[in-house]
Amino acid sequence: MGKKIIFLSFLALILAGAGYLYGGQISFGRDYDYGNILVARAVDGDTLKLENGERVRLIGIDTPEMHESSKLQRDARRSGQDEAAIKELGRQAYEFTKKLVEGKRVRLEFDAERFDKYKRLLAYVYLEDGTFVNAEIVKQGYASLLTIPPNVKYAGLFRKLYQEARENKRGLWQ
Repeated sequence: MGKKIIFLSFLALILAGAGYLYGGQISFGRDYDYGNILVARAVDGDTLKLENGERVRLIGIDTPEMHESSKLQRDARRSGQDEAAIKELGRQAYEFTKKLVEGKRVRLEFDAERFDKYKRLLAYVYLEDGTFVNAEIVKQGYASLLTIPPNVKYAGLFRKLYQEARENKRGLWQ
């Protein structure tokens, strides 16, 4: 009996260590149906919180920040706008994303990496009617491009939609 307990304890320790080393990518009975899951809320213009509590970072897009952060300061420097203006643009992007997805069921599609360094799911998101959420946010002018290899499956599409949004002065580009 004692050897069995030691063996099971050792096995549990090995599995826990493997889960840590693989960045939480091992599922211990937490296999959610990412083909039909509810968006509890939009966190900001490019991040969602699902009904299961997980956060999803939309791959390939970047919306302005709404809150104080080093990214807000960087966005302000790069754009030549003050932080208050960037926050307002971030609020507009958030409101667009919120209206588009909050309280709706979605399907997630993954690329090469499933999680980012903050343990958020990295995904392309689709509404039940087939609307490609990441693309729609770019198309309507509420996001810039953020291409981080190896997650580049739709980089060409996003680039085309981004150029069209800027040329047609949609969303943030008005």
